[in-house]
Amino acid sequence: MLEVEGLLAGYGRVSVLRDVSICVPEDKIVGLLGANGAGKTTLIRAISGLASIHAGEIRFFGERTNELSPQGFVRRGLVQVPQGRLLFGEMSVRENLEMGAYLVRTSEEFERQLDFVHALFPILRERAHQSAGLLSGGEQQMLAVGRALMSKPRCLLLDEPSLGLAPKVFGAILDAVGRIHRLGIPVLIAEQNARKVLKFADYCYVLENGRVAFEGEPRSLSAEAEVRASYLGAS
Repeated sequence: MLEVEGLLAGYGRVSVLRDVSICVPEDKIVGLLGANGAGKTTLIRAISGLASIHAGEIRFFGERTNELSPQGFVRRGLVQVPQGRLLFGEMSVRENLEMGAYLVRTSEEFERQLDFVHALFPILRERAHQSAGLLSGGEQQMLAVGRALMSKPRCLLLDEPSLGLAPKVFGAILDAVGRIHRLGIPVLIAEQNARKVLKFADYCYVLENGRVAFEGEPRSLSAEAEVRASYLGAS
């Protein structure tokens, strides 16, 4: 469904990713692991049309998307929750959700999506008129995910959703992402917290220095000595 093949990408003429190939099937949660600077965010940004693609190909439901603008990706249902959340801090929670729904055509459709988001994150209904910048870190992450859901994604990309969150709060975010996936939305999640994602995802890729160093099902990756030593704190 989402396929990346032989990707060489970065910023300007500088390549960060080298010959990266991954696949996100329709019914899976796929983890993208690696240390800070390994290339996870660059890959998410390349898939979203926000980084320069120098070679290789990205396909979404069989369609080549290399030349699409970021807006073009969103129109096709490939939606990113960015690292750091990037909310409109002075705007209200409700207004941030409205910004996520700019492609929604009717008020009825908007209300359906809003009800969906509120059912998933009830606190966002309670905080509807509060400035987004005054929310807690966990509430801001819920709002960032909710804003992405307002555009009715066919695939959800999450970039470092644990950033700045306590482990318990991150666990609650993952629970919500699991519920989203069970509704038929595949997920690509880029994370440094390998232990959590290996328990959560169906399949994982590990990036090192802009390349895929390991890939496989979580059980097999957890048994790899190098993965255990580098990412799980075990020898």
